[in-house]
Amino acid sequence: MSTTATPHASAVPQLVVAPLTPFTAQGEVDEAALSKELDYIVDDCKATMVVAAGVEAQEYTYLDMPARKALIKTTIDLVGKRCPVMAGISHPSFRTAIALAEYAQQCGASAVQMLAPQRPFGGPPSDRDLVTLFEAVAKEVALPITLYINPGPGADVSVPATIAIAKIDGVKYIKESSRDLNRVGRLVFEVDKAGHARYFTTMQMLLATLELGGSGATMPPPGCEIARHLIDAFVAGDLTRAAAIQQQFALFPARWMGRGLTPTMKAAMQLIGLPVGGMYPPYAGLDQDEIQSLRNQLKTTVLSPRIA
Repeated sequence: MSTTATPHASAVPQLVVAPLTPFTAQGEVDEAALSKELDYIVDDCKATMVVAAGVEAQEYTYLDMPARKALIKTTIDLVGKRCPVMAGISHPSFRTAIALAEYAQQCGASAVQMLAPQRPFGGPPSDRDLVTLFEAVAKEVALPITLYINPGPGADVSVPATIAIAKIDGVKYIKESSRDLNRVGRLVFEVDKAGHARYFTTMQMLLATLELGGSGATMPPPGCEIARHLIDAFVAGDLTRAAAIQQQFALFPARWMGRGLTPTMKAAMQLIGLPVGGMYPPYAGLDQDEIQSLRNQLKTTVLSPRIA
């Protein structure tokens, strides 16, 4: 573990974006649609980093290993060094995770992201389990590592375990999915401002994270366009506008989250004129009434000019 800490003084807020995965009718990745989506993410939303096959909203878990590796490579190639790409390496086998990291490095990835997992043999892991796992991976992986915290598909990582993992040499980023302000506030100070790792949250916590001194947030499109407006206002010192934009995340995507984040965001992308296809079968997207309700909501946001 590292023994020194260097605070991230005056660091520019970061916007990390996880592109949604478009599929063809045959269930293969639609590279043409992915290319247009990445142009939007990088050029229009000015993402500071793109995540390749790294979060569940990207539906990478449906893919077999060759297809998953192809998605990583294709994403890196399509981004084309316009910004760094972080590749997902989550897997029940830490050996497989290490092999994925090595592959991602060969393809040109700048970092890797690994979900803090439930125990493969059942049940929640102990703090010791999680720290030992990340220590084992960090010993073998040359790229900077992101600890991805997302209870449900993964483990509910305690605050002490999060801090301990952030202190591991090689762990440079934390992706936090909770909306717990008490937890976020503490970890901004004990992880990010302490200089152990850069700490990222999500849409609903973006402004609070920035005001507390955190590094930014990770999210899918088109939430990233709203976030870009918010970050730019914050950097310009216009906190009134930043707060008004943050309020746009109060109902979007929360009002439709009972249907799931991925179908909601895929429907939103369709509405702004950047279709990324439907859900991987057999799962369904939003119905027509839900889509109309979503359209009405998005017209009250900075996305309004894109909606027909």
